Amino acid sequence: MTTKPAARPRVPNFSSGPCAKRPGWSLKALNDAALGRSHRAKIGKAKLKQAIDLTRAVLQVPADYRIGIVPASDTGAVEMAMWTMLGARPVTMLAWESFGEGWVTDAVKQLKLQDCEIVGAPYGELPNLKKVDTKTRDVVFTWNGTTSGVRVPDADWIAADREGITICDATSAAFAQRLDWPKLDVVTFSWQKVLGGEAAHGMLILSPRAVARLESFKPDRALPKIFRLTSNGKLIEGIFQGETINTPSMLCVEDYIDALLWAQKVGGLDGLVKRADANTRALASWVKNTPWIDFLAVKPKTRSNTSVCLKFTDPKVTALPPEKQADFAKGVVATLEDEGAGLDLGHYRDAPPGLRIWCGATVQARDVKALIPWIEYAFAKERAKLG
Repeated sequence: MTTKPAARPRVPNFSSGPCAKRPGWSLKALNDAALGRSHRAKIGKAKLKQAIDLTRAVLQVPADYRIGIVPASDTGAVEMAMWTMLGARPVTMLAWESFGEGWVTDAVKQLKLQDCEIVGAPYGELPNLKKVDTKTRDVVFTWNGTTSGVRVPDADWIAADREGITICDATSAAFAQRLDWPKLDVVTFSWQKVLGGEAAHGMLILSPRAVARLESFKPDRALPKIFRLTSNGKLIEGIFQGETINTPSMLCVEDYIDALLWAQKVGGLDGLVKRADANTRALASWVKNTPWIDFLAVKPKTRSNTSVCLKFTDPKVTALPPEKQADFAKGVVATLEDEGAGLDLGHYRDAPPGLRIWCGATVQARDVKALIPWIEYAFAKERAKLG
């Protein structure tokens, strides 16, 4: 396409975090926020408890799993789990994108775990999960690779009679993909992804088995205050009833509650999954009929329906050195941003060059469809420079 499209997306926000706000969102939706009030006051505790209860309802979390609001976004939640639980038995770290690699670094260089197996795969692929020993070892993995657009299709590869625990970073999967709760002992995510909430707050969900690990295992390392989940060998239950470790933003809490109430209005988890799937289908249909672009995820069943990563396959582009391919992708992104047609959809800095288009539940399918002609325009403009 060499001429500019006639229409732009109504909401051009395609960032993979913080993500687009829910349709119809405005600051007025937060008028009931407990601003200027202590999170320890009755109203503050009630708001935090409401956020936890709504999370359980929308995500369909089992009644015997604990849900807590913790500091430092999803990163803080994962770190809390790793620092307090790992080291009790051998562990396998799975990594197929940037954030999984980050957890590997923490396990090896920071925690210095002695029996730590690393199982990886290149961007766009998953390792052979069936060969992972989930029976006797702890396992740490990301459900959806935010920077690769690759997700696990299910949790069938995890042993139901496992002796260890599974720690699952589900930050760009929760609320858009169905999580197999009986197979997951620790699940983490942040508000800023699928529901378009604000940053800096994490969610930590623990199975009874994870609680048993916390109460029976004493790490041989110092734990910062914000990582401590037990006292005198017992779980600090208040954390999972709205008594946060540190001070949360009551404005952000209200925004998360608003997003959860909206989620219920659009059909709960089923409705959220359908919305993300519809957004991704719009891109998949276009990719199928476009010869110069493809999914980074190799297998269709492992393609994310939230952080959709695309790569340019035009021979003129792929013949370029890696740094020039990155420049090409940045040029396409720059045109989209200059035109106000698509914002924040460049590839992650450590990922292969291309586009990363957020298709989570708060994005409208009409906006994804309106974005496509603009990608074609931006690509043609950049491609013309190559001759």
